[in-house]
Amino acid sequence: MTTNRMARRSLLSLMASVLVFMVAAHPSSTHAATLRQETLEIITSKATIKFTVEIADTEATRNRGMMFRKSLAPDKGMLFDFKTPREAAFWMRNTLISLDIIFITDDGRILTIARSAVPHSEMPIPSGGAILGVLELAGGRAAQLGINPGDRVKHRIFKRD
Repeated sequence: MTTNRMARRSLLSLMASVLVFMVAAHPSSTHAATLRQETLEIITSKATIKFTVEIADTEATRNRGMMFRKSLAPDKGMLFDFKTPREAAFWMRNTLISLDIIFITDDGRILTIARSAVPHSEMPIPSGGAILGVLELAGGRAAQLGINPGDRVKHRIFKRD
């Protein structure tokens, strides 16, 4: 009976360890709940559009990005803050939904837009120059709203005119 009890405890301990690992490694929406949210505006030739964005400003949050998300509301997004201008490239590995990837210079000008990036693609999507931030929106939103290169993004991380 003691051997049976020890085997049962070992099995339960192993199962608990596996469960903890699975929960920690499992893509879940808790990532979204832990990120700070702020307001961001895009100023186009026709309108000023407001979004609530999650801020990805650490290496870990930038690396995770929008991976494993099953949806993204039309008025939501994620802003990647690189802290200093640099060239960058994104990919869509483990990204389940199409995204518009908007590359933004340090003065808040939209440099380039990768429209409706393909989910799961590992093809690099380059910034096309030095950028300070990247805004990810639901795929197709930039076209729907008339957002184009040259438009301005207003948020605290970008220099003001």
